[in-house]
Amino acid sequence: MMKDRLSGQIDLAGLFGTGAAPLSIRTLALQGDDVARDAEAICAVIGSPSFRDGGAAGISRPGGLAAEVLKAWHRSGVDVASQLHGSYALAIVDTARQCAFLATDRFAIETLCYRADGQMLAFADRADRVPGHGGELDPQAIFDYLYFHMIPAPRTIFRQVRRLPAAHSLLVDRNGAHVQRHWPLQFDEQHRQSFAPARDGFRDLIRESVAEQITGHQRVGAFLSGGTDSSTVAGMLCQITGKPAPVYSIGFDAEGYDEMAYARLAATHFGCEHHEYYVTPTDLLDSIPAVAQHHDQPFGNSSALPAYYCARIAQADGCTKMLAGDGGDELFGGNSRYAMQRLFEFYHHLPPGLRRAIEPLCEDGSPLRRIPGIKQATGYVRHARVPMPDRLQSFNLIMQLDPASVLNPDFLAQIDLNEPSRHMQSTWDECQAPSLVNRMLAYDWRYTLADSDLPKVRGATQMAGIEVAYPLLSDRLTDFSMALPPDWKLRRFKLRWFFKEALRGFLPDAILTKKKKGFGLPFGVWATRTPALRELAEDSLRTLAGRGIVRADFTSRLMAEYLPGHPGYYGEMVWILTMLEQWLRRHDTQAAQTRAER
Repeated sequence: MMKDRLSGQIDLAGLFGTGAAPLSIRTLALQGDDVARDAEAICAVIGSPSFRDGGAAGISRPGGLAAEVLKAWHRSGVDVASQLHGSYALAIVDTARQCAFLATDRFAIETLCYRADGQMLAFADRADRVPGHGGELDPQAIFDYLYFHMIPAPRTIFRQVRRLPAAHSLLVDRNGAHVQRHWPLQFDEQHRQSFAPARDGFRDLIRESVAEQITGHQRVGAFLSGGTDSSTVAGMLCQITGKPAPVYSIGFDAEGYDEMAYARLAATHFGCEHHEYYVTPTDLLDSIPAVAQHHDQPFGNSSALPAYYCARIAQADGCTKMLAGDGGDELFGGNSRYAMQRLFEFYHHLPPGLRRAIEPLCEDGSPLRRIPGIKQATGYVRHARVPMPDRLQSFNLIMQLDPASVLNPDFLAQIDLNEPSRHMQSTWDECQAPSLVNRMLAYDWRYTLADSDLPKVRGATQMAGIEVAYPLLSDRLTDFSMALPPDWKLRRFKLRWFFKEALRGFLPDAILTKKKKGFGLPFGVWATRTPALRELAEDSLRTLAGRGIVRADFTSRLMAEYLPGHPGYYGEMVWILTMLEQWLRRHDTQAAQTRAER
């Protein structure tokens, strides 16, 4: 079982002075990478935050990381979170102010989960390690998982546990529990700058960010997929160290999935020490249960498994830290859906009267839907008229399949099918940037980075026993990206224009022009060709149906008809159901152990 790195349990009656025994800082125990206390308060911190004045907390300042944060708390109170840069999660209990304060960094690189019921505040960096959570599962969270392939904050798989969203804090005082954003989503869309100084400043920021992350380590490696982000980090690592940097790439012996050629191109271009590993169906059989059960709640990002093998090889090779390239797409406009949604937005510039005349002609019963060529045009209208952000999930897998045909009726009765849409709308409304591209970036900082890609890499490296850092997500690079003109991120339909132009001459041209893939996993293809892998999936889906979550007739049809017909598409559904069941098996084991201990 994974241990908690940051945790604590606070008697609120004692903290607020309403209990028989007032809370004593001397006896209060919090766990963290660093803990400090004084006569009135205690602070526990994990991660590597620094203060806005540039001082590295815990390194260049005497007294340690937590002691410096505690001093800042006494000066500024809840504003302390807005004064911190870098990755962190922290907890502060203050008996003089009679409050407890939790916070996590801009992208939730470090996570913090909690349970607050009016009598007790309990918290931990993992949802399954929050003291006293009871283990009761939340059916809505299970549906959210099936919808998003992860469970977006603040909900967790446990009914009584919440996860702090990225860039948020929690204050618990006599007036209750209050969650608020401590880092505003403010894009400067009026700022104009010349390209050459912006390019030079950008390269300097990347170089500085990579250099900061390798301090104190003898051997630091990098993930290398062959895309622009990972290649940039690998190249900077070579430049800074002045020697071939160890880089690690994953390949797949499956047509359309392998990108090793681009990884080799980048490694050769920068003179890296390149390590390759080809994941096999046997690797999946060996690792699916372990990867699923490592996470604190169900997690369906299929790149988690190849990322784990990458990290495991680096750790065995003597690396103590890995650098990941996550963040470039989401800060500088690199995802293909950004260009696609710009295309759909053109429809909304048509006069409302014309749109009202067009839309009835595009309905299911319209004869235009039967005319080749025109049918595609009506499809554009049908898709474009869906407002943002719901349009981003127009082809959501479980909604396309129809939840009523997938889910057991009793389970379906316990959930709200519209909850994901409300969650997305709330996230979308947090950012009021005028441009569509910046609003999509801010949206992806939540769903793509904080709730999916970063937990994927964090889980993979934790399993492998190696540290990880994300140089492209430094606060300075983030601030830089928020001040770039929107058309430098998406120029007409050209993705991440500035990023690529600024790195032209540094990155190989072939990588600048390649299409993005990443560490996509050919699970569906392999499940149709590997009997043992198919058996693992079938066994998982049968058991999941037995739990009353999914319909048995759907899982049978999925494996017998859908998957063989379209393994790349339906393999994703088989994967997320398999990972859900494998996680639930660990939960069953833990629940049984808890009952036995009682």
